[in-house]
Amino acid sequence: MPFELFIALRYLLARRKQAFISLISLISTLGVGVGVMALIIALALMTGLQQELRDRIVGSTAHIYAFRVGGGFEDPAADLKRLEAQPGVIGAAPVVLGKGILRSAGGDQFITIKGVDPALEPRVTEVSRSMLDGGLAALSNRSEEEPDGIVIGADLAAGLRVSVGDQVELIVAEGTLTPAGMVPRAPRTFTVAGIYRLGLYEFDAAYGFVHMDVASQLLRKFGPDFIELRAQDMFDAPALARRIEEALGPQYQLQDWSEMNSSLFSALWLEKMAISITIGLIVMVAALNIIASLILLVMEKSRDIAILKTMGCSKQRIRTIFMLQGLVIGVIGTAVGAALGLLVSYIADRFRLIRIPTEVYQISYVPFTVEWSDFLAVVLASVAICFLATIYPSRQAAKLDPAQALRYQ
Repeated sequence: MPFELFIALRYLLARRKQAFISLISLISTLGVGVGVMALIIALALMTGLQQELRDRIVGSTAHIYAFRVGGGFEDPAADLKRLEAQPGVIGAAPVVLGKGILRSAGGDQFITIKGVDPALEPRVTEVSRSMLDGGLAALSNRSEEEPDGIVIGADLAAGLRVSVGDQVELIVAEGTLTPAGMVPRAPRTFTVAGIYRLGLYEFDAAYGFVHMDVASQLLRKFGPDFIELRAQDMFDAPALARRIEEALGPQYQLQDWSEMNSSLFSALWLEKMAISITIGLIVMVAALNIIASLILLVMEKSRDIAILKTMGCSKQRIRTIFMLQGLVIGVIGTAVGAALGLLVSYIADRFRLIRIPTEVYQISYVPFTVEWSDFLAVVLASVAICFLATIYPSRQAAKLDPAQALRYQ
């Protein structure tokens, strides 16, 4: 063991006349540990929440939305092939959107009508893989005698108290123009062909999927509102959207998922940084305790320091002794706090300990995800802060004059 580390450990572990200094050192270690643990847990919470919302939003919607500038798509089939042929695009599907009211014996609900191609939609979103009962395929190949099908979310089905096979009525805002003015259109009967759960309340409680031809007829539209695209890599979607715009010209306007949800993710990032700074102050307070304990230790050990200097110990070695003592406090506190932070994050995520209302946060529980980059940043920052806290006390110890320290001994 190096001489400096041996002396530092002796000063930390040996009994002292002034037990108060030992108590401050213990409080400093606990403060560092609590600060690191709280910071890791907070970052895991915010990272898990951000990733869960991102995955559910991206799973519920497309990666990129393509619009035609100056009007609708004149030749949707040709535009669909042109967009799908772009490098990096693995799926494309046309969409018709509108608003309506879905009515059943259990009540009425406002919904967003999404007209889709049942054969193409599974290549773009996760709806077909999130079905609890029925499926998108039931929207096609229906006979003229039976009503058209509609696929709705689990929360919407629960609110209307319907299941697969039940009939509902859909009312749209578009009316019929007559000599007497605009007349509301009669409700149209649909059969519930499927129920899905994407895990995002916004979709599970307010979206109804119908065949695109049915939606175009209902909403009086003669083509898709936009075309959804799925990228091979979701994180490459912003760059892919710019490349497609450059390749196809200004008549196409594209928006990616990060752009459409930028306000949400910006708010989550800002909240993550604010929490990190706030909880990081705990580590700063613990560092102040390290400074206090080392200053008191220098005062108590002034005679020992003087004796070491008279025996030939250099200022650098005296400085190193007290730096190592502060680092030992910081490293032990950081290691204990990091281990407890990982353990608590794992237990909270494994057993889903924190439940939240889906109507507010879109998800049913708070996930905890520890990113190793955040974990290493917290550990290194904690050790660095503890090291900086040792500089002033160690310099004061190195400046001690042996003659003055031993004069009255």
